[in-house]
Amino acid sequence: MQDTLTEEIAAAAARLVVEDGLEYGPAKAKAARALTRRGGAARAQMPTNEQVEEAVREYVELFCAETQPAELAALREVAAQWMARLAEFRPHLGGAVWRGTATRLSAVHLDLYCDDAKAAEIALLNQGVRYEIDMLEQGGAPVDVLTVSSPSRTLGMPVTVHLIVRDHDDLRGALKPDARGRTWRGDLIALRRLTETPA
Repeated sequence: MQDTLTEEIAAAAARLVVEDGLEYGPAKAKAARALTRRGGAARAQMPTNEQVEEAVREYVELFCAETQPAELAALREVAAQWMARLAEFRPHLGGAVWRGTATRLSAVHLDLYCDDAKAAEIALLNQGVRYEIDMLEQGGAPVDVLTVSSPSRTLGMPVTVHLIVRDHDDLRGALKPDARGRTWRGDLIALRRLTETPA
């Protein structure tokens, strides 16, 4: 029963990720609340991000197989532009755009590894880029998130780009693989390699 509920939450969360552009955390929470109201899910059945990602892959294959590859390519193009633009901060692409599950509503997630936490903000200011700043709690430590809006001619709409400002030393543990040996993020060279030989 517990496994079934976990799968139900993952499937419902996957639909919210693809159709509404929600991040995994909010999508899982919203899906769990909806199932709880129907007399089901409890916190114990919350799926992992990897389970949700697998459900997103299945949803995309079923409902977005014709449109998703072009949308993913467009988002990776936006990511590559920002990675080149912010090369001094050793940007690494993560999230759905790196993992290959992104659709047009997905945000681009770039980790920036900085010696000085304010350096990325100064670089954006020097480039005349408008951004919003927020705080994200990760591993018990707060990190700054700089969010910019970047136009995509291919998609015909702006793309949200989240720049997660991390300490330079965090780069050492950034490339640990998941349970299946797939990396969670990659640099511009890895992205170009991925784009040339998509999975």
